[in-house]
Amino acid sequence: MTDAIGLPPPPPVGETALKPGTFAGETVFVTGAGTGLGKAIAAEFARLGASIVIASRKDEHLEAGEAAMKALGAPVLTVTCDIREPEDIAAAFEAAAGAFGLPGVLINNAAANFPVPAEDMSPNAWRTVVDITLNGTFFCAREFGRRHLAAGTPGSIVNIGASYAWTGGPGFAHSAAAKAGVKNLTESLAVEWGPYGIQVNSLVPGLFPHEDMTADIQGNLQRTNDKDVCQPALRVGQRQELGWAATFLASPYARFISGHTLVVDGANWQRRLLTNPPVVTVRDQMGKGPFEP
Repeated sequence: MTDAIGLPPPPPVGETALKPGTFAGETVFVTGAGTGLGKAIAAEFARLGASIVIASRKDEHLEAGEAAMKALGAPVLTVTCDIREPEDIAAAFEAAAGAFGLPGVLINNAAANFPVPAEDMSPNAWRTVVDITLNGTFFCAREFGRRHLAAGTPGSIVNIGASYAWTGGPGFAHSAAAKAGVKNLTESLAVEWGPYGIQVNSLVPGLFPHEDMTADIQGNLQRTNDKDVCQPALRVGQRQELGWAATFLASPYARFISGHTLVVDGANWQRRLLTNPPVVTVRDQMGKGPFEP
């Protein structure tokens, strides 16, 4: 690749773009913060002085998230919560308010996803992914918004989206449809709640490989020989880069940004070839045989 150098690497983990203490005295509620990208986002808020509330269904994820936040010296509360259940969410926010005060930032990170050809997808698989990814995001935002409207206080919501909200997602029809809903929800709530001081944005991660990816997604990635040269940046993302973007969107320095979806992927989703390669079906890409009813 003639003269190609790619985008420079980021500063190391632990560096912050915002002033130390930017989130001192603030409580940040993060769903799915016990693993992967959610944990990385929570860590950047913790480094800037926030108290962290981690919501998850699984005890092992809560324990992992708690240990990571304590290692950074951040006050942390873990709450068992199924975001498909509004009653669970209300109880989690009540616990957060009791421990640290009403969260001023909500990160809607929890989602469900796995690759499957649409013709193989069961109705239950469709419902589960849409229920967690779209309905759960709305239920959490609704609880956060209602509490701030009642208190007359400002707040910030950052929803985690996906680039196939724009493009469609062959092999991920359930998740792509749900994430398209999340993008639209971000824009709708930003307008509705802006007059009450609540900003709502979305953050779209590109390829950020991490150990908590599901086995089937890791398997798909392993079929790509060299992931770096498949990105316009000539590298994949580092998790702290997503965390820095999230802290900026929720910070005092981004108050006039609302209803926006920020893509952090080194321009990968906008990549196009001058001539299209041969079409390979989703089934072939996933190593599946012919469809059998």
